[in-house]
Amino acid sequence: MTSERPVEIAPTSYLPVTAVASITHRITGAALFAGTAYLLYLLDLALDSEAGYAQAAALIETGLGKFALWVTLAALAYHFIAGIRHLLLDFHVGDSLAGARRGAWTTLGLSFLAAAATGVWLW
Repeated sequence: MTSERPVEIAPTSYLPVTAVASITHRITGAALFAGTAYLLYLLDLALDSEAGYAQAAALIETGLGKFALWVTLAALAYHFIAGIRHLLLDFHVGDSLAGARRGAWTTLGLSFLAAAATGVWLW
């Protein structure tokens, strides 16, 4: 007896790309909130003294420090690009179904390129 039920369901089969882009925009907003705290900590440390500056520079050079910086910058890039998309939607640019899909894919693609470029720059 063969079942016609799917074995694996891909997220794109039940979530449209526009929903993925919208949810990711919210997630990157939360990541920016946490990343801003990290960046403010580094700034406070760096402005405290010469020793603090050296400690902040050493913290950024660690793998975890670079990763936290990369996540923050990648979230900033995505949030910025998605924000421009939302501004265009407010002016009814790309607000049709096909236009919204194109805009979501463009946002995801440009953000991936920005995150990759940031990673190359950091490492």
